[in-house]
Amino acid sequence: MNGHDQHVSSVGTPTHGIGRRKFLTAAGLTLAGAAGAAALGGAPAHATGRRPQPAAAPAVAAGYAVPIDTVRHTRTWMAWPDSSAIWGRRLAGVQADIALIARTVAKYEPVVMCANSAGVTKARSACGSAVTVIGTIPVDDCWMRDSGPVFRTDGAGGLDAVGLNFNGWGNRQTHAKDALVAAKVAAYAGVPFTAAGFVGEGGAIETDGDGLLMATRSSLLDSRRNGSRTLAQIEAAMRTAYGATKVIWFPGVTGQDITGDHVDATSRFLADATAVVQAPLPADTDVWSNDERQQYQTLSTSTDAQGHPLTVSRIQGPDYNLIRSSDPNFVGSYANYYLCNGAVICAQFGDTRADAAARATLAGIFPGRAIEQLDIDSLGAGGGGVHCVTQPQPVP
Repeated sequence: MNGHDQHVSSVGTPTHGIGRRKFLTAAGLTLAGAAGAAALGGAPAHATGRRPQPAAAPAVAAGYAVPIDTVRHTRTWMAWPDSSAIWGRRLAGVQADIALIARTVAKYEPVVMCANSAGVTKARSACGSAVTVIGTIPVDDCWMRDSGPVFRTDGAGGLDAVGLNFNGWGNRQTHAKDALVAAKVAAYAGVPFTAAGFVGEGGAIETDGDGLLMATRSSLLDSRRNGSRTLAQIEAAMRTAYGATKVIWFPGVTGQDITGDHVDATSRFLADATAVVQAPLPADTDVWSNDERQQYQTLSTSTDAQGHPLTVSRIQGPDYNLIRSSDPNFVGSYANYYLCNGAVICAQFGDTRADAAARATLAGIFPGRAIEQLDIDSLGAGGGGVHCVTQPQPVP
């Protein structure tokens, strides 16, 4: 079975092994209290009354855009999970993986870890002195890519941030704290903040930093995120928020995971009209493998915002019969790597041949960067990878 980007999902009840992929069909679909109504289209756990609507599209200062991942960073933002209601028995393992990622990134650039006040001491102990742990930005979970702000630069020393109105992947997980993280991180960083004109998550959108975005319809056209808004309306709001002019859309995978098939576990932009897509094994025919093939085909026949044909390479995915994890919902994404200053941080899964091939591919794509491959199987079993839990703050 192929894996894809899908976070653990539960509100108020331990998952005890239910990963994000099984969320929509699991007995645990019934949520606690107001959150239960939210998952069925009512108010989110942190609100009452009407379903929240996307904020009006912000006015974007001329020249501001979300840069490509390859730019240098001032720091990386992360979040410390401490909810047994969300993670159940997996919590300790996931905390260990988050700490490992933080320590590894901190070898190359500063890391700020947001934690609940009660979790600060444990987070500091696990992450070590190289990681700055703060207790002033409370969190529900560890997925900073989705809850955190998207930083923008103007190429002239300017920096601001946009929030994507995080609502727990369509009110499918408690998010009263995480809904406020983007604005609080921007305030901590001391940069102007605006709310985007749509609801989404950072993992749902990839940018080349030069006018081009890519995303899946299955994620952003979800009615629990954006109501009855049309693709054209959502796309216009995305282009405004990201400072882009074109969006490549993939159909995605509907009804199989909490994110609605985030693009960042399959396809990534590189630079100069290039992209990379994770490839399944020829024998893999599940919906996630077919989604990878479709994304590759679409990108291979697309152009960038300036009309240049895209050059698309592949990164071979692992053989799920050879990886360490036996969890059927395991996310085995090499494409969910994170770029920090001077390094590529990615996962390895125990398929030694595929792990080595992925290292070689990433080294070829990013010459001069160290390749750090980490065993983060607990996080993978919970539905995500390195990119999912990191949010870069670029140098202005």
